[in-house]
Amino acid sequence: MRIVAATALGVFLADQLSKWLVVHVMGLAQKQAIDVLPPFLNFRMAWNYGINFGLFSGGPDATRWILIALALAIVGFVTLWLRRDPPGRWGLISGGVLIGGALGNVVDRLLYGAVADFLNMSCCGISNPFAFNIADIAIFAGALGLVLFPAEAKPKSRKKGS
Repeated sequence: MRIVAATALGVFLADQLSKWLVVHVMGLAQKQAIDVLPPFLNFRMAWNYGINFGLFSGGPDATRWILIALALAIVGFVTLWLRRDPPGRWGLISGGVLIGGALGNVVDRLLYGAVADFLNMSCCGISNPFAFNIADIAIFAGALGLVLFPAEAKPKSRKKGS
């Protein structure tokens, strides 16, 4: 489980550091937009009060606490799952990536009341209106990794006399 904890901590710190640098040091919260490598990479400030793509963002303040509780429940479930049926190295890393991302967004909800999204990428004449952050990438990549790198099936033990 050390690999899970180390990976989660690394992802969590990368997420929080990126948000602090872009939102506060670079002043994205005030500027609202910074073109980095247009149109491929831009910083666009978006406070996400809901879940992916802003779903459930118009709800009451209780929604924030429900989303925090849900994220913590998912972290607890994934941690328990990894302990009970540990996958290989890549599965453990994937679990850590997911946990670190989920905790990064929980901290945002606690500090700001919303998740700080700022990465905006477009390509090939298609303008993407959505913003995301490192935690969002980590949650998606970690979940995908848990599907791609599951625990290996344990051979069934045969009873004597069968």
